[in-house]
Amino acid sequence: MKDPGICAACLLVALSAGSLAAKEYVVPAGDVGRYFARLPADATYLSFSDAATYTSNGDIVLPAVPLLVIDGKGCKLQLGPGSNGFTSDITDQKQATARVTGRVVIRDFAMIQGGRKAIDLQATLGSEVRNVKLVGQTEAAIDLRFCLMARLEHVFVTNPMARGIVVRNGDWPGATAFNSQSNSTVLEQCRVYAAKTTTDAYTVLNSGGVCMNACVSEGAPCDHDLFLSATTDGDESRPAGNTVVKSFSLSDLHVEHAARLASIYVNMPSKAAVSLKNIYWNGPQTAPVVLYTMGQLHLSDIGWWHDSFRIVTRISAPRIVVDRCHSGLSVGERTERNDRRAGVLRLDDALPGNTQLKLTYVVVRDKAM
Repeated sequence: MKDPGICAACLLVALSAGSLAAKEYVVPAGDVGRYFARLPADATYLSFSDAATYTSNGDIVLPAVPLLVIDGKGCKLQLGPGSNGFTSDITDQKQATARVTGRVVIRDFAMIQGGRKAIDLQATLGSEVRNVKLVGQTEAAIDLRFCLMARLEHVFVTNPMARGIVVRNGDWPGATAFNSQSNSTVLEQCRVYAAKTTTDAYTVLNSGGVCMNACVSEGAPCDHDLFLSATTDGDESRPAGNTVVKSFSLSDLHVEHAARLASIYVNMPSKAAVSLKNIYWNGPQTAPVVLYTMGQLHLSDIGWWHDSFRIVTRISAPRIVVDRCHSGLSVGERTERNDRRAGVLRLDDALPGNTQLKLTYVVVRDKAM
């Protein structure tokens, strides 16, 4: 005969395990934001498989849970003009710190169209966005704030009215450029197809260890293909001063249009390593291919170079290493240089006190023929 005490204990364990079990829900057709407002507390996997097209007039507020998988199942999601899409209700840095261990996976949407933003993730660790197309957002297609170790993969942004993909620090009360970065985030095989009004295809602010691999910027001309900065107050009139930002790397960027202001803007701390590898600009550029203010800039494996390309520095003594690049990417012969120009390098839009171009910290080596 079984011990009733043991059976009771087993039952208690079973009931406890059942209450913690992962649970899948199908998102019903209708307003997605309203459904998320009353989302069951035990939901861990949400399937958009009840309709081919969903709508949300307002925000789709994500719950504070350890992990939530949102599977678009190939559907289309139409957002209202004021919607921030998938977003959070972070009110201050204390709440953000309490929630930063949770993560969300958003994947497989044929299209998320409209809204101010499509995806507005905040205070997460290890979140992922995969295989989604985002069309016509007015503020930013994706906005990551205090998203540590996030990953964006196969994300296709089309006609953003302002910015495409943004990776940055938090901006709620108590958040600073030092305590709420989106460090160690990865963008892999993402594309931004710019509209005529697009400002920046990719933006990275006050975040260290961010990596971009095999990404594309194309469509109509935009202000910048990449805007990279670590200014703590947004003031770009002086070198960045965020001492906790240490590095950024970009490889295999394909640029298919011209930039209005500069293809790549770099203003990082003086000791931050910035690696730009294997970049291809397909066609002449009237704006600088790189506009540099500060940072340890390393250009490598740039195999195609047009006579119209130039690198502009805003300080007299830039820290730039050019390695294994086209022979046209050079600082010219000594007799050809002057106080403002050395080969492809120009001193322009200079910060106060910077009047003479110096090559003290510029190295060009292993030129490709």
